[in-house]
Amino acid sequence: MEGTNGKQNAIRNLLYWGLPILAIAMIAVGWIVFSGSNPDLMPSPATVWSRFIKTFTKPIAKTTLIGHAWASLKRVLLALMVAWAFGISFGILIGWNKKARAFFGSIFEVIRPIPPIAWIPIIIMWFGIGEFPKILLVFIGTFVPLVINTSTGIEMVDRINIQVGQIFGGNSRQILKDIVIPTALPSIFAGIRTSVSSGWTTVLAAEMLGANAGLGSLVTRGWQGSDLSLVMVAVITIAVIGALLSVILQKLEKVVCPWNN
Repeated sequence: MEGTNGKQNAIRNLLYWGLPILAIAMIAVGWIVFSGSNPDLMPSPATVWSRFIKTFTKPIAKTTLIGHAWASLKRVLLALMVAWAFGISFGILIGWNKKARAFFGSIFEVIRPIPPIAWIPIIIMWFGIGEFPKILLVFIGTFVPLVINTSTGIEMVDRINIQVGQIFGGNSRQILKDIVIPTALPSIFAGIRTSVSSGWTTVLAAEMLGANAGLGSLVTRGWQGSDLSLVMVAVITIAVIGALLSVILQKLEKVVCPWNN
């Protein structure tokens, strides 16, 4: 029996490791086939690799690919630090306090459906196209999912847990800190993961409208210069960094919320 279970676990682990590799291989093969039959629509992997190397030997706007990636990542991280502080705090407030939810909830529900990109014309007219507008736009894009997931997590905490805390003499602040927030951490982390994805998307859109450095600006330069290889280099870099951020957050969640794994 144990041997059968061990063999099943080995097969399952092999599938977990093999299927992602198979998926990547299928994408690579599809890319090679499509680029071979449609060279005007899609550059080959070899051409993209050559363009990738060229971004280091001949920097674009006096900046290498790493510099452009860091410019985008820095904007996202700055916006995220502010959004995490305010978004999580605001989500806890409206999720825990009924009066605050009644007062701020309706305002938030009006703002929530507006996509971040819709704010771009207003932000440009108010603040121009400098560094602050880009960070502000990312903040807007990351703030909403944080508030939604945090407030939902707070509201979904089992009332029995809160009642137990009250029976043991805990006041509202103690119950919130020791019972409600720890219970809602998985939902808060879901909001953090969503905010990172949303922020990464938003900053690229902002950079495409006007930036001297950043992966979004590389996409625009490649598009305007009919340099599809550069566009592909930027897109692949965007995908790789996004995947790395997702893996880092998953590992962090396992450390902070081990009971949820």
